[in-house]
Amino acid sequence: MALIVVMEDDAGTRMLVASVLKKDGHEVLTAENGVQGMELLAQRRPDLIISDVQMPGMNGFQMLAAVRKDPATTGIPVILLTSLQERGHMRIGMTTGADDYITKPFRPAELREAASAQLNRRAVQATLQGMAVDAAVQAALDQQKDQLSKLYEQRLATELSERWPAAGDGSESDELLANATVLFVDIPNYATVAERLDSQELTELVKKFYGNANDTIHLFGARNIRFVGEGLLAIFAATTDTHTVNHSLRAARAALGLVESGHGINQYLATLYAGRNLPRFEVTVALHTGAVTLTVLQDPLHGGTAQTLPVGDAVSATMLLQKQGRTLGWPIISSVATLRAVTGAVKTGRRAMVDLPGRTQPVDAIEVTGLAL
Repeated sequence: MALIVVMEDDAGTRMLVASVLKKDGHEVLTAENGVQGMELLAQRRPDLIISDVQMPGMNGFQMLAAVRKDPATTGIPVILLTSLQERGHMRIGMTTGADDYITKPFRPAELREAASAQLNRRAVQATLQGMAVDAAVQAALDQQKDQLSKLYEQRLATELSERWPAAGDGSESDELLANATVLFVDIPNYATVAERLDSQELTELVKKFYGNANDTIHLFGARNIRFVGEGLLAIFAATTDTHTVNHSLRAARAALGLVESGHGINQYLATLYAGRNLPRFEVTVALHTGAVTLTVLQDPLHGGTAQTLPVGDAVSATMLLQKQGRTLGWPIISSVATLRAVTGAVKTGRRAMVDLPGRTQPVDAIEVTGLAL
């Protein structure tokens, strides 16, 4: 297992962090402050550093700067521990070289996920360094392309003749997905665009964008798709994972495809309706992970076709998160918990604690900017 150095001046928190990590089989060295922690780094080269921000003598930011300055330690991932009252420190930490942060108080499971994500990324990087990188990346991309193409063909074959959106796997009973990634995409400027186009022009626009969106989401193996107003909701689950791509990464790839499709629609509108003074056509996509139930809604009175409705806290949280992404101006906003499952596979940008209406706790959110490969 891994060697982890923990720097924390609070004895109770230090003991908790060490206990959780040791239960997972890791070797843990502890220090009461940054100075003692740097002394440990001089003696041993850990696989991961977990450090408090506020410490006497040398605080977490000073320790981080020293670690990144030394060629011998610059590549070691660092997770910072901070409190909700220190939100202003989060941006400082991420822009000065921290790899992740956890807010206090935290759950043991959250600590495990964050540590595991950084250790997994380090293992991937070590493997790639020992390979011919260009050839390895190309081979991985080719494999993913083949698997996703086969998955797309299989889904089209079974769903092409069914009423869209798909009603799950055809089962008449509810289905619980214990861990799924929810994607919600909406068009922020839809009302303004609709006001400046006639009904036929708007119909063509909607068909063009959502036709492309449907293809993109199907390509990456969405479990369920449905319209919500002018938005589109998609559920990605482990039941359609490939050997190399899990549902969080497939959802992230679909989100990037939707943003790219939005750019194409913007060019289409600018060419076709030059002089109409249309607003820029953009989309905002949100990603969040959690339990989702695909519940079947029957209409026996009118003989209607059964509809499958995704429900659960993860669904409502994703839709609220999308609105906040629009306010922040992030094309793709994701909860950090979702991306920890694919650390190292995607590129990220800005990060913030986002308040969601009606919820007591903020969501740790991050901007997705691209694929790492």
